[in-house]
Amino acid sequence: MKNSTTSSPLTDQEQLLENLQVFKIQGRDKRGRRILRIVGKFFPATELSGAVGEEALKGYLEGRIFPELGGMPFCVVYVHTYVQRSDNFPGVAALRSVYEALPAAVREGLQAVYFVHPGLQARLFFATFGRFLFSAGLYGKLRYVSRLEFLWEHMRKGEIEIPEFVHDHDEELEHRPLMDYGLESDHHRRAFDAPAMDSAASMYSLRCIS
Repeated sequence: MKNSTTSSPLTDQEQLLENLQVFKIQGRDKRGRRILRIVGKFFPATELSGAVGEEALKGYLEGRIFPELGGMPFCVVYVHTYVQRSDNFPGVAALRSVYEALPAAVREGLQAVYFVHPGLQARLFFATFGRFLFSAGLYGKLRYVSRLEFLWEHMRKGEIEIPEFVHDHDEELEHRPLMDYGLESDHHRRAFDAPAMDSAASMYSLRCIS
């Protein structure tokens, strides 16, 4: 791991992650936990492909993000809106590798992962393979968030910045419920798949990724 006490220069790939603000620590949730916001659409998957890209991702997190968390409890808000497999998704293997490389203090500090705007492919994939690809600890912390209004049950609006295109897509889902990944509108059905939920039945435990 990089020494956080020294400001090591970023590689070109790490600087790209910094410039795009894929990962950003912002405020606290309603339980007082730090929020690590991840915007999937911003992730440059084509530039960070393969083993070299995977190492750059790990290096950036270890040098820039983990030290800011300081081993304290935190949650992740992962925004999946408009993520395309070829352009923005690093791959399940890379995500699993990064998770397995997390320092113990960071892994223990991770309390919840809120998955905003999951697609149908995400739900189906993890419903089939999620338990085999990720540890039980991580799998149990993942939560679907179908609408932003449900995210605000856990976050303070002023504590986290949500890109405008996410708000636009959220509004589109409200007016076109058939787009809601094959499920009926959350206004009519606020069910979830597992009992390990933080709050109202406005979300679904994560069982999938697109």
